[in-house]
Amino acid sequence: MGTRRTSLPGVGTQYDFTTEEGRHISVVVHHDGRRFLGFYDAEDPDACQLAVPLTAEEATALAHLIDPAPIDAVRTDGIDLVTEHIQIGTRSPFGGRLLGETRARSRTGASIVAVLRRHSAHPSPEPDFRLAIGDTVVAVGTRQGVDALAEIITGG
Repeated sequence: MGTRRTSLPGVGTQYDFTTEEGRHISVVVHHDGRRFLGFYDAEDPDACQLAVPLTAEEATALAHLIDPAPIDAVRTDGIDLVTEHIQIGTRSPFGGRLLGETRARSRTGASIVAVLRRHSAHPSPEPDFRLAIGDTVVAVGTRQGVDALAEIITGG
């Protein structure tokens, strides 16, 4: 299964993946919380066959049907916080560099609360923690902050 994340300036973020059968499915998450689930023609990946709009509540309900124990967004005094896993791939400028060099919190307002490695987890990493290609950072913040952090971390 191939997965791709694309920032849509002024709109939100698009997440695309291809199933083992070659079906292309896309989720567009708007900054205002709306989501669209899109299904594409296998012969023409640009031809959307069906787009299903989902409210935040409907998206959560669908996620619970697919995975009964997903990481939920946390609602605090009317501010939505999200948790997202962001992989450090080969295009990331931070592979082999210190976590503090990301300046994540000061640049985006989002926090890196853990780093996951192939066989270990590092909760509450310090600024001198060295990141590696293949690591997954666990970020918490507003949707906008986490999206901005993902762009920085992935080199997108």
